[in-house]
Amino acid sequence: MPRSWIASAAQLVRLKNLLLAAAGVAIGGTLALGRPSLPAALLWAMVSALGLGAAGNTANDLFDVEADRVNRPARPLPSGELSREAALVIGGVAGGLGLFAAWWVGEPVFGIALAALVVMLVYSPVLKQRGLLGNLAVAAVASLPLVYGAAAVGWWRAGLVPFALAALLHFAREMVKDLEDMPGDRAADRRTVPIVRGEHAGFVVAAASLIVFVPVALAPWVAGWYGRRYGLAALALDVGICVLIVRLLGERLGGARAALKTAMAVGLLALLWDRL
Repeated sequence: MPRSWIASAAQLVRLKNLLLAAAGVAIGGTLALGRPSLPAALLWAMVSALGLGAAGNTANDLFDVEADRVNRPARPLPSGELSREAALVIGGVAGGLGLFAAWWVGEPVFGIALAALVVMLVYSPVLKQRGLLGNLAVAAVASLPLVYGAAAVGWWRAGLVPFALAALLHFAREMVKDLEDMPGDRAADRRTVPIVRGEHAGFVVAAASLIVFVPVALAPWVAGWYGRRYGLAALALDVGICVLIVRLLGERLGGARAALKTAMAVGLLALLWDRL
């Protein structure tokens, strides 16, 4: 059954991921403030994250049509549910809204917003062709909402610890996506790690990122930056990550992306639980 135009637009911009990004902004602001609060600056930053993320996701789909015909033919553009022109309008309006909201918050946030939008727009045509560089760029931008929210309330450094933790998980997730997307990436002549170096290398790089994550997740507790509640949650999270590492080293992809998304949510909740 064909989807409505609104449903197709929501899938184009990846609405669920946008809501997670907005939640990341709220969490970053909450960690900086030390209490649950949604001041106007933080709300505007959340709106900005929604707009910028929608623009970046739309640009990615516009450049990935040929690859998506193989990997994800049901996506709005390759399926024909949305036209290229409609996608350009959606992405343009969303990007403009995102930048305006960031400007309203203040200069530091606008600077972060502008840099993030540039990276998202050049990702598919340029960075994705550069293998690891593209993966690192996505991991950094996807983790920025935490710093973004902290910057919106005046203390961007409060977002650095969660940014580092999220970036390692996002990097592993991007490598898993590259492994899943090999047929379409070959059709689009992309030079991702699994294509250039082989599937085994892709699995090893994904696992390596998670191996680094295990001690890094415990570091804030050991250093005394976060307390006992965070430490207990981090230990439990590390157990799950170790299971996933074993699966990846055994070259088993099943459920890896979902497990990494769950790990991100658990990690953010652990940080909040300790501060509230």
